[in-house]
Amino acid sequence: MADEFYDIKILKDGTWLYGGTPIHRHNMVKLFASVLKRDEKGGYWLETPYEKGRITVEDAPFAAVELKAESSGKKQTLSFRTNVDQWVEAGPGHAIRVTTDQVSGEPSPYVHVRDGLDARLTRAVYYELVKLAADAGGGNFGVWSNGQFYAVGEIK
Repeated sequence: MADEFYDIKILKDGTWLYGGTPIHRHNMVKLFASVLKRDEKGGYWLETPYEKGRITVEDAPFAAVELKAESSGKKQTLSFRTNVDQWVEAGPGHAIRVTTDQVSGEPSPYVHVRDGLDARLTRAVYYELVKLAADAGGGNFGVWSNGQFYAVGEIK
């Protein structure tokens, strides 16, 4: 199996490009996503039993485009649908994290999907998440899912 570079790029918003052109066939994107891997150095690869090729990812390979909340408080369960129609339930193994740009102060929210691969929450999904957040004390503002607390911001 030879390693090569594929002219595939995943944009920050989750759009997949081939040769600079968007891939409009959703089933093709889902197929590529099913063989997407990340190596120990942080590189992204499409890998089948017969081929392996490096691709470019601007931020995260997936976008979380929908949020479903069941119950509330510590008993709450949050599920996210990705742009490749995969549902991920936040909890052990599927953490929510928010990083903050040191210059702009803008948050970048993510949920872990699988094997080092994350989905960046779209702005609309992040706003829905923040609406569910509560003050947990000590300046922590966050949400619960499957018994885990995830900070989504600070109360200043």
